[in-house]
Amino acid sequence: MTLVTFIIPVRHQDNARDWSRLKANLAQTVRSISSQTNDDWRGIIVANEGADLPNLPERFSAERVTFPPNDAHERGGASKEDFYDAFRVDKGRRVLKGMLRARDSRFFMIVDDDDFVSARLVQHVSENRNANGWTIDRGYVWDDGGKLLLGYDDFNHLCGTSLIIRSDLYGLPDRYEDASPDWMKSMLGSHIRIADILAERGTPLATLPFRGAVYRVAHAGSHSRTPGIMAKYFLNWGALKRPRRLLRNASRLRLVGEAAKREFFGKTAVRRDT
Repeated sequence: MTLVTFIIPVRHQDNARDWSRLKANLAQTVRSISSQTNDDWRGIIVANEGADLPNLPERFSAERVTFPPNDAHERGGASKEDFYDAFRVDKGRRVLKGMLRARDSRFFMIVDDDDFVSARLVQHVSENRNANGWTIDRGYVWDDGGKLLLGYDDFNHLCGTSLIIRSDLYGLPDRYEDASPDWMKSMLGSHIRIADILAERGTPLATLPFRGAVYRVAHAGSHSRTPGIMAKYFLNWGALKRPRRLLRNASRLRLVGEAAKREFFGKTAVRRDT
C-alpha cells in the first residue's frame, strides 16, 4: 500500500488557453511533489488521450481518459452557478479516475496542475498514519516568476491544493459508473465542501501544523484569473483603506530564498511519459 497518492487532474486540451504554458507549469508542479523527503508516495496525472504531457519523474504515471471538453469552462453566457457546477463535474470525474487507479493508497491529496507543495508533507503523514487527514489552512501565494511569497492564513478557502484525506473517508465506488454526479461534485470537485462534510460525519480533518502549499497566481493560463500579490493585497483601494490589514500582509511577505526553493520548488531527474 502506498502511503500518499497525489492526484493531478488536467483539463481537456481544448479547454486550455495555452497548452505549452500549462505543460510548463505542470512540469514545475511535478518537480515540487517529487522533492518529498519521504519516498512513500506516488503521483497520478489524469489527462485526456492525446494531451502532450511533460517528461515525468519516477513514481509518476499518467491515467488517460476520454472525457469531452467542458463546454462551460469560460463564464461566457453561463451563470456563475452553472459555471462552477460544470467545473466541479469535470474536475470530479478526473479525480475519481485517478483515485480508482490508486485505490490501495492510504491517503490522497488532490493537487492543481500549477501549484506547489511542501517537501515535508509525506513525512508528516508518515508520522500520523491513523489521522483522518489535514486541511492546509496556512500556505503561500506566489506571483508566477516572482521573488516574493505572501503568507496566507485562510489557504483552504483560497486554493484547491489544500487537503490530505484518508482514502476510506471518500467512500469510493467499486466502479467509475457507480459514482453519482452529485457525489463527484461535492467530494472530489470542490475543495470548499469536503472538510465540512467530513466533520458532520464525525471524522474531522486536523490542521496541518506548517505552511504546506503555494498557490500560483497572475499567470496567463489561469482560469481563475487571480491578480498578482501587489494588485490584490496592496495596491488597490480596498487594501489601502485598511492600514492594519495592509501592515499585516506586509509582515507576511518573504523572499523566495534557498530554503523556500528547496521546500516548494525542488528539482528532480525526469523520464519520458509512455
